Amino acid sequence: MSDKKRCPWPDIPIYIDYHDNEWGRSEHDDRKLFEMLILEGAQAGLSWITVLKKREAYRKAFDNFDAGKIALYDDAKIAELMRNEGIIRNRLKIQAAIINAGLFLGIQKQYGSFDKFIWAYVDYEPVAGGWKSFSEMPLTRRFPIKSART
Repeated sequence: MSDKKRCPWPDIPIYIDYHDNEWGRSEHDDRKLFEMLILEGAQAGLSWITVLKKREAYRKAFDNFDAGKIALYDDAKIAELMRNEGIIRNRLKIQAAIINAGLFLGIQKQYGSFDKFIWAYVDYEPVAGGWKSFSEMPLTRRFPIKSART
C-alpha cells in the first residue's frame, strides 16, 4: 500500500495513474494541450473514466493528436472514425475535433503557441487554492480573465 496522498475519487489503476501523473499539473506542451482539448470535447455528457479507457484508441484514430493532420480530415475520414469502436462515435464530437484543430492551428499562428494563448488568461501562473482537504474546496472558482491580447 502506498503512503501517497490522493483525492478520494481515483479507485482503479487507470484513474490512479491519471490522478498521480496528470490531474492538476501544469501543462505547456501544445500537442498535449490539444490532446486534452479533444478528449474533453469527447467527454461532454459522459464520465471522464469512459474517455480515459478510450484514450489509446483516440491516439491511434486521431493521428497522435496532430492538429495539422486532423484539420485536413475529410468526409471519408469522418466515416472511418464513425466505424471505429474504440472511440466515442458521435459525429458532432468528431466534427468538433476537426474544427477545433483548425482553430488551434490559427491560435498557434497568431500567438506563437496555444500554450502562450491559454496561460495568458491566468498571467502564466497556475491558480492554486491551497486547500488542506477535499471538503475545503469550493464548488466553483471565479477569477478575472484577462485578454490574451494584452
